[in-house]
Amino acid sequence: MTNYTTGADALSALNRTDDAGSGAEFASFKSGTSYFVKVLGTADLISFFSYGIFGKVHSFVAETPSKKSAKGYPIDALTVWDKAWKYHKDLSKDFNDAHGQEAGKYRAKERFAMGFFDLSTGEPIIVDVSKNQAQAIHGIITKNEKRLDKMVFELSKQGASTSTTVSLSPVMYPDEDLTDVQRANIAKAPEAFDMALFNGLLFEADEQQQIDNLVQAGFDISLIGLTKTAATETPVDNTKVDIDDLPF
Repeated sequence: MTNYTTGADALSALNRTDDAGSGAEFASFKSGTSYFVKVLGTADLISFFSYGIFGKVHSFVAETPSKKSAKGYPIDALTVWDKAWKYHKDLSKDFNDAHGQEAGKYRAKERFAMGFFDLSTGEPIIVDVSKNQAQAIHGIITKNEKRLDKMVFELSKQGASTSTTVSLSPVMYPDEDLTDVQRANIAKAPEAFDMALFNGLLFEADEQQQIDNLVQAGFDISLIGLTKTAATETPVDNTKVDIDDLPF
């Protein structure tokens, strides 16, 4: 089952893997990072739902994703992380109470991977951003859609925690702001981004790996009907969630 949505379909998700993979990895994009890039098209992105807890469990996507509602909530064929989310969600009166905060740890977050041509290296790069950040970037791309082939941009991230911002800004004076190498690489940019680079980019966790990750996160898996000794078994689950029963 596909774990991400590409191109125009990813744009649709923005506005409301398969094979052995390409070997591509996400470019480092921590706060303070800046890249001078060429934007090769308006649909060089994928969307996906990622699990993970900062500092405890590295991000991953489910090998077999759950079915999501239009708002991104799991509603059918829940993963074990979805079940952990649902356990706390059902006990929560609102998002701000203890169970609400715990539920947020296990909920799948919609993320976007966006592709650019890095003028410093002369190679394509892919960055991982939130939906809000992707919307901000894509707004600039669409605004300049007819002039992309003639433009150079600076992609940067600033701030920390909830105040983190990502921007894509046109470079007004390439002759002054870019190095000789960066200017030379402008002419080397391909006409289109190689979408095959997205293949294998995401780490897909099977159910056992997801269970192991829950244990690592400190979740008591007995609360969702699992035991550590029986965790290698694949439980049969037809759990569905009523979309109208989602307080957050």
